[in-house]
Amino acid sequence: MPQETETTTVGQLPTPSGDESRVPVVSTRLVWLLWGVSLGALALYVGSGETWGLSGLVAVDGLTVLMWVTVTFFSGIVHSYSRRYMAGSRNVDRFFVRVFAFTLAVMVLVAADSLVLFWGAWLVMGVVMASLVGYVDGWPQARAAASLARRYFLASSALLGVALGTMWWHTGTTTVSGLVSTPGATPSTVVLFAAGALLLAAMVQSALVPFHTWLLSSMTAPTPASALMHAGFVNAGGILLVRFAPVVTVDAGVMLAVVLVGAASALTGKLLKTVQTDVKGELGCSTVGQMGFMIMQAGLGFFGAAIAHLVLHGFYKAYQFLASGERVTHESPTERNPTGSVGLVGVVVVVATAVAGGVLFAALTGKGTGLNTGLLLVLVVVLTVLQATRDIVGRTALRSAVRYGLVPLVALPALAIYAGVYRAVDGLLAGLPAVGQPAELTVVHGLVAVAFLLAYLAIESGVYRHSTRLYVTLLNAGQPASETLLTSSEDYHEY
Repeated sequence: MPQETETTTVGQLPTPSGDESRVPVVSTRLVWLLWGVSLGALALYVGSGETWGLSGLVAVDGLTVLMWVTVTFFSGIVHSYSRRYMAGSRNVDRFFVRVFAFTLAVMVLVAADSLVLFWGAWLVMGVVMASLVGYVDGWPQARAAASLARRYFLASSALLGVALGTMWWHTGTTTVSGLVSTPGATPSTVVLFAAGALLLAAMVQSALVPFHTWLLSSMTAPTPASALMHAGFVNAGGILLVRFAPVVTVDAGVMLAVVLVGAASALTGKLLKTVQTDVKGELGCSTVGQMGFMIMQAGLGFFGAAIAHLVLHGFYKAYQFLASGERVTHESPTERNPTGSVGLVGVVVVVATAVAGGVLFAALTGKGTGLNTGLLLVLVVVLTVLQATRDIVGRTALRSAVRYGLVPLVALPALAIYAGVYRAVDGLLAGLPAVGQPAELTVVHGLVAVAFLLAYLAIESGVYRHSTRLYVTLLNAGQPASETLLTSSEDYHEY
């Protein structure tokens, strides 16, 4: 790479004047204004507990105000960040218009009560995001990535259209509220077909395996657009399942299917991440896995947990993408072991903290205290704490006393915060139908639990690294579409 000789300076962003475009600053101020309005709507809903809107068109409920606050906040951060990041781009106005349009599309989606309006917002959201993936003019790989993403998003919109059209034909209703109140206790073949189409649409939009290629190929998008995509766009699958929960929960077999596709993506995304060699590739595979967790939680009957997960994951992933531009050195791979052996004391600390975390989560949320799918939810929490605490204890650069004392002091308060967020989200969703009913345990749930345990042991022990075939399989499965890849390092300087 060429030697860098220019000095980088950071100063106050200029206020546009004269012939300079005011689109970036105006759209940024508008989106922060929308955030303020959304906060007011949230406070009003919490105070009154009543749904309001326009009959047959929009309905503002707990899910609506929560997602309004979340998406406008993420969009505000992306807008503010992009004013400097996109400065000097020839098409900067187009970028800001599209990001703002995407924000409005999501706000309409979560408020829509009309089936036509809901489907239209879903379609527009995908089309706008595909245009952001191919934002850079004249870049063949960006055009290919945008084309690929557009095909996936149009397929998702078609599946959603089939599901909504089928339910309209079956029930005669043209609203979301009317549709979710009619499936009944005994599912028909028509309802099961619609539920399957809804699940497929959610899988495509949330980049679940095997539909994850569009997400891994979307790295041609500007980094702020990637942040908005991973923090907001992929969450649409979870929102779809929550909105149409009465349709999805009408049959235990459909719920098991939701659990299985979510678990498969969660485990596969975790494994794919271990063989990635670039920062954004790791983040993309992480999103595949995290969206799998989100969908799985919905399949377990814990829709509040799914929404809490997508909100917290959005904060984390937006930060990770916006911070991914730090300098990365070009070097040859070397043997390295960032974490050492934890020892007997470390094992005791890690296991004790994970078990205490599971007990704390169950006590604060009331989940996992009965013979239902809450037990599997608590198991996932325990395994997550195990992995996080193992990483901390294994960092031998820290003194033992610091490592062992730091683990419970960080993990348990963090779990308490997560449980608090979960309960708050559950409270906001309390008025929605069929969102607070955990499923009954089955043999399939037991097999999923065993799969998670085995995957955790395989990753922690590193045994999966000894299989060349598995490594190649994971490497191939985690590759973007070939036409979206740059094959020459010189192209990086051009685009």
